[in-house]
Amino acid sequence: MDSNLSKDERLWGMFCHLSALAFFVFPFGNIIGPLFIWLIKKEEYPFVDEQGKESLNFQISMTIYAIGAAILIVLLIGIPLLIGLFFLDFILVIVAAVKANDGVHHRYPMSLNIIK
Repeated sequence: MDSNLSKDERLWGMFCHLSALAFFVFPFGNIIGPLFIWLIKKEEYPFVDEQGKESLNFQISMTIYAIGAAILIVLLIGIPLLIGLFFLDFILVIVAAVKANDGVHHRYPMSLNIIK
């Protein structure tokens, strides 16, 4: 835990992760939500810059994995893969949001490093 982080910085870091749940509202909201918060707050808070990139990289990775799983629906293994990815994404977003709110520099598993 980084005790030098302000409450606002931790809060915005948490929002970077939770905004990925916008997927439930509109398509690609899982990418647009974190991108929006990251672009607005990255200059103001270094922690938000780091966590925003981490959230974006993970959500882009999950979208790529979901597209691959959707292609595999033809082979009938895509449906369980999509369901598993959905639940994994949801759980890991909640874990990351809680850790960011605690000031922990969280890294997602299975995340491609696209945005540096």
